[in-house]
Amino acid sequence: MKLHLHDASGQNAITGHGSGYVQINHIRFASPLIVTAETLISPWAAPSFEVLSFADFSALLTLKPALVVFGSGVRFRFPATPILAAFSQARIGFEVMDTAAACRTYNVLMSEGRNVAAALYV
Repeated sequence: MKLHLHDASGQNAITGHGSGYVQINHIRFASPLIVTAETLISPWAAPSFEVLSFADFSALLTLKPALVVFGSGVRFRFPATPILAAFSQARIGFEVMDTAAACRTYNVLMSEGRNVAAALYV
């Protein structure tokens, strides 16, 4: 699916996604990544979903987002409870959705000027 953002003003917009990839500013990525309006971390050294831990988000935490939109891949899957608890304790919002929904949500929030990061499994 291709997505279009009206005015990205030089920011990192998700311009497409599909089976096994996400496009940031029309460049295709086929591995997990973290994106904010100003930063792209690709590849994100995230392990398989089943062994993901809060420590795997350390690169994201240095960006100090107010909200993380987590795309769990093709299927909607919640990460382990300790991850959710750690984000809550750090006072960082953490929304879980499948990657397609996370891409759309990130674009809307980023275009509104929100301090959002997307951590995406493709």
